[in-house]
Amino acid sequence: MADKEATVFILDLGASMAQKHSGRMESDLDWSMTYFWDKITDIVAANRKTLCVGVVGLRTDETDNKLQEDDGYENIAIMQELGQMTMSGLRALQAAVKPSETMSGDAVSAIVVAVDMIDAFTKKLKWVRKIVLITDGQGEVDADGIEDIAKKINDSDIQLTVLGVDFDNPEYGFKEEDKPTTKAASEKTLKALTKECKDGVFATIAEAIDELDTPRVKSVKPYKTYDGALTLGDPEKFSAAMKINVERYFKTHLARPPTASTVVVKSEQATQLTQTLDDDAMDGVEFSAVRQARTYKVNDPDAPGGKRDVEFESLAKGYEYGRTAVYISESEHNITKLETEKSFSIVGFIPWSKYEPFLSMGEVCVTHARKNDTKSELALSSLIWALTELESYAVARIVTKDGKDPVLVLMAPQLEPGLECLYDVPLPFAEDVRAYQFPPLDKVITVSGQTLKKHRFLPSDKLAEAMSDYVDAMDLATYGQDENGNPTEFAPIDETFNPLIHRVNNAVKMRAAHPERPVPETPASLLRFSSPPQDLIEEVQSRIDSLIEAAEVKKGAPVSKTSQATGTLTSRVVPPKAKGRRNRETVKPISGLDVDALLGEDTRRTVSEENPVPDFKRALGTADEMGQIEDAAKQMGTIVRSLITDSFGDSKYSQAIECLGVMREELINMDEPEIYNMFARDLKKGLLSGALGGDRRDFWFKARWSRLGLIDTDQSEVSKVTHEEAEEFYKSR
Repeated sequence: MADKEATVFILDLGASMAQKHSGRMESDLDWSMTYFWDKITDIVAANRKTLCVGVVGLRTDETDNKLQEDDGYENIAIMQELGQMTMSGLRALQAAVKPSETMSGDAVSAIVVAVDMIDAFTKKLKWVRKIVLITDGQGEVDADGIEDIAKKINDSDIQLTVLGVDFDNPEYGFKEEDKPTTKAASEKTLKALTKECKDGVFATIAEAIDELDTPRVKSVKPYKTYDGALTLGDPEKFSAAMKINVERYFKTHLARPPTASTVVVKSEQATQLTQTLDDDAMDGVEFSAVRQARTYKVNDPDAPGGKRDVEFESLAKGYEYGRTAVYISESEHNITKLETEKSFSIVGFIPWSKYEPFLSMGEVCVTHARKNDTKSELALSSLIWALTELESYAVARIVTKDGKDPVLVLMAPQLEPGLECLYDVPLPFAEDVRAYQFPPLDKVITVSGQTLKKHRFLPSDKLAEAMSDYVDAMDLATYGQDENGNPTEFAPIDETFNPLIHRVNNAVKMRAAHPERPVPETPASLLRFSSPPQDLIEEVQSRIDSLIEAAEVKKGAPVSKTSQATGTLTSRVVPPKAKGRRNRETVKPISGLDVDALLGEDTRRTVSEENPVPDFKRALGTADEMGQIEDAAKQMGTIVRSLITDSFGDSKYSQAIECLGVMREELINMDEPEIYNMFARDLKKGLLSGALGGDRRDFWFKARWSRLGLIDTDQSEVSKVTHEEAEEFYKSR
């Protein structure tokens, strides 16, 4: 992006521009000015002093230009000299841009005036020079000497763009029928002039207006984040240490929508709480900024009102720790701050295959050798080639300036024709990485170590194939089509835009140019990928139907059921309440400390008689060994027997049934049915033999009614009890 740019707009304000053509509801001038106001508001928003704009009026009622003493320059007026465009200048232009009452004025002469303005302003300095002519071609144009004018435009390195109202453009697909003779001649002359110019553009303005809805990606000036030495080892201690002079720039940068400021309407009697904004920032706008003031008070019974004002300097920093504020004095706070010096040093290397892409964080920066430093260029090139040949990344520690916090970055080599550099991304701290452990998707491993290849949570081959087809149907890599009809990517990255940023920009620009108009609708280009195409939805829906059929999903409870362990659909009727098999491996803290021990909590997870159900679930939830599961089940079994034995009549039967049901359900989910089955057999024997406080056959009838017998293979794949054996168990003997 060039640092300096000078653009002169030539606006045709002839009487014919007040007419309406091609079925439009607004005049040709208002319609064509849509393009002009969009460009002007972009320039105002940029707020760059080196982005200069001049405006020349063509076919105006008055004549005001430096060449007006010569013939042919009548009805041409300079509406704004070349310079920075501000809001006050924008307001002045809005008042001046209106149709005149004349048809006289030569467009080629207006181009000559614009060339003279640019030459006088830019001189021989390095500028990007542009002239944009917007006209309907209804005025007469003198074709004499256009070759000399084109040569002057080329010598001045000016880009000429001619945008015509209803000009013919076969590439865009527009041709005006019954074109007036004068317009046809003018259009022919202007087209010939642009052809003679090396950077000339001739187009119908309808095409330019249609392209306004497509957001323009803003090119920003490269921002240097580091300038100094890249080292490997300590050059001050070791002569063999590497030291390369490098420059580091942003490669990608987060774009944000423009921020709003709180303002009030400026009044003549401004109070001390209002402050006038900088004239350069809000030139021509009658607003004032709002300055915020804060006062700090503390409780003081002796002060009026029970509170006393304190100065900001007397406040101390307090860090939130839970619900408590922890005070740290300024001297102690200074100890925690690292005293760093500006540096950029490589601390290690890692093979490509050992690095996980999800560890990349933040924005990308690019590092290359310092300009005009041949020795550094050669040294950095050697490092880049070595990393490439060894298929390795470099890990570096960077401090961009003295006192800044150090950052670890991963540096990747990049080799392109004419470009050798290192791209780097920030690396996370250990505390930034969250370790979530999931069971394998192709097998189920029980707590006892048994591996199951067939399980209710594992998909069948038919279901896996249906899921694969469903995922393939959503592939957008070849869903789109290019101009030749060949498959291509549906949503390429350079055609997808952030709707938030560009929507806000469009709204601000519209209200800046036309405060009285409502905010326009969201452009279609921003909504292009907001929803999938209808034919894609229909194709995917057919795959979903096949997937539902393969998974044998049946209508049950209103909540759909998926496996928490594998994320696959189960081939059963959806139950009202369902639980997936929990992850056995407990996540240990990064510090390696036993938090429960530090807090004084009992890690044995005793199941108490006062609160047996939550205690039992908590004990299983933290169990990572088979012995812990067996111990929890043994404690729960003891409580069940105790409730039955101590029950006066059936007073405690309901609680015993609840504990027995929870025990059965949890052990099914833990894939340990044999523990429950052993207990159930022993419990039945005790009930029927009178060992649990006398004749307790009435409790056995309640257990049979609640179907709390043995766990068979229909309820758990790892069970060794068949369905027939489970039914036989319910019979009393």
